[in-house]
Amino acid sequence: MWLNGGSCVRLRPEYGDPVWPHGFVHHRTDDGRAFRTLNILDEHSRDCLAIRVKQKLNPTEFIGALTELMILRRVPARIRSDDGPEFIAQAVQDRIAAAGAKTACIEPGSPWENGYCESFNARFRDELLNGEVFYALREAQIIIESCRKYYTTKRPHSALGYRPPAPETIIPMEPRPVMH
Repeated sequence: MWLNGGSCVRLRPEYGDPVWPHGFVHHRTDDGRAFRTLNILDEHSRDCLAIRVKQKLNPTEFIGALTELMILRRVPARIRSDDGPEFIAQAVQDRIAAAGAKTACIEPGSPWENGYCESFNARFRDELLNGEVFYALREAQIIIESCRKYYTTKRPHSALGYRPPAPETIIPMEPRPVMH
């Protein structure tokens, strides 16, 4: 194992933000140009925290996404990944450690150990990517972010009693007086 000094930790979610799993999904625009999405989730809330859409996603992009989320939310207990080069880069490991989070890993060739992320990625592909034609990278970024917000604020999740992970707050309006 390459994480945590040779040990690998596997946890089930028990409280808010304990584990943020992440992974990549590959897709193409209509003219064949490849792009990748970096999907970062919260295992406990089932919230899709971020989806970065770029032609190339490197360790610097990953560090930027994590840093932004840690500032906006809080530092998770653990960040889970496979052993892809973007995730095992020393700069990524240093940033995670400096923030006070720990790494959790999956065994190479064992995607079921990252089940939350794999399930999200499969739904993401089935419910969005396979039914959408993107003519430009910017179009993909806009549509995917809109769908991420829908997934988090409106789409029902069976594991959450058919409620969304982070529903939008709706403040009811006071009825207006009727004028006669």
